[in-house]
Amino acid sequence: MKWKKFKIKTITEAEDIIISTLYDIGLEGAQIEDKVPLTALEKEQMFVDIMLAGEEDDGIAYLSFFVEETEDGRLLLPRTEAAEQAVVSDDGAERIYVEEEKLLCRVKEELESLREFMDIGEGEVTVDETEDIDWINNWKQYFHQFYIDDLLVIPSWEEVKPEDNNRKILHIDPGTAFGTGMHETTQLCIRQIRKYLTEETVLLDVGTGSGILGILALMYGGKKVVGTDLDPCAVPAVEENLEANHISPALFELIIGNIITEKDVQDKVGYGCYDIVVANILADVLVPLTPVIVNQLKPGGIYITSGIIDDKEMCVREAVEKAGLQVLEVTYQGEWVSVTAKKG
Repeated sequence: MKWKKFKIKTITEAEDIIISTLYDIGLEGAQIEDKVPLTALEKEQMFVDIMLAGEEDDGIAYLSFFVEETEDGRLLLPRTEAAEQAVVSDDGAERIYVEEEKLLCRVKEELESLREFMDIGEGEVTVDETEDIDWINNWKQYFHQFYIDDLLVIPSWEEVKPEDNNRKILHIDPGTAFGTGMHETTQLCIRQIRKYLTEETVLLDVGTGSGILGILALMYGGKKVVGTDLDPCAVPAVEENLEANHISPALFELIIGNIITEKDVQDKVGYGCYDIVVANILADVLVPLTPVIVNQLKPGGIYITSGIIDDKEMCVREAVEKAGLQVLEVTYQGEWVSVTAKKG
């Protein structure tokens, strides 16, 4: 599938008004590129594995809008109130056909109208063609092999160096699911899992993403893993990463659904049957998760949490203790915190 990318050079102060204005003519889902530093809350909410080094904010912003292109070169936009003669696309949504030049002229007209009462910077518009493959693979330029203590983590498109052949090696491609191991929170969890893992460990990974934590538990000798995730994209990601690491799919069961709110998911996961439960999510999710997940732990089971930015440490500790768990240790890396507890 091909897409046209309309990219606008503007200033950060004008981002929101431009996005809102162009939404009204059918351009949705803007990609924003700027150098505005992230707040602590934004870092917690984004919670990405691959975070580029920040540059000094220069006030410049680029907004990109992607519009589906048909085989005959026309563009498909969502139907707006002003548009007539809408067509129904394959996904059942009502769309309208638009010529590229007409859409480009309309975008420029809207930007010039905004310029009359506010500064929008250059307001330059460029149009390029792109394909799905660009979006899927662009992130790969930022993900390279790296070490977590004595473990080598390597993507499929890189080769193991001869000097690393004797290391424990994790082959991981996150695809569209979260989890490469680069993020501090993931590394905190990995160290805690290795510390408490035994050959008899049955582990539950809540928010499994790419499956990295569960796969590592099996690589280091764990007995079985069950993972849960909200995103169906986790299914192919886990399958591919199990295969890449020569681990039998029978050892890793994946359940899609919300374990906090869905009783059927809780039932499928099972009660009182896990030696370790690991949850590398966010503090605001860990708080409601903890009183639920305590039911999945065996007596004496270990609860490993991470995804906690430093100023949220106390609220997670309080939730853990309120659920009747004993805090064993709190570990830190950068701005992030891991709380490990035990069920009595």
